[in-house]
Amino acid sequence: MKICRYCGGVIRLVPASSIYGESAERLGMKEEWLYQCQNCNARVGCHKGTKRPLGNVANEVLRLKRMETHQVFDKFWRAKRMSRTKAYRWLSEQMELPESKAHIGGFEMEQCQRLIELCRKEQKTEVAS
Repeated sequence: MKICRYCGGVIRLVPASSIYGESAERLGMKEEWLYQCQNCNARVGCHKGTKRPLGNVANEVLRLKRMETHQVFDKFWRAKRMSRTKAYRWLSEQMELPESKAHIGGFEMEQCQRLIELCRKEQKTEVAS
């Protein structure tokens, strides 16, 4: 049994439809799963088609920060015409993390903000060149 790092509540595997209701189908999550704290609603999604978590449970504030970070990072590596693999290798090097830990789904607030700043700094450097 997993225990929530925020409140000590029990974390359970639940179908995404139990959280997103009828919107689950529109969001492409009808058959997907999430891990959710039954007490405080901290949660994390699973890799598509699996019950393997994308990272660790996050409260709403951290989930929103991770989403923002993904938007910035995805825009960054696509603009650089990097492959996804190369982008995550770059992230690993820049953040000084082993590749196994270089995933936004496992980041805390400070790591998210640092990656956002790294991406923006790299974009500014390129524009200035």
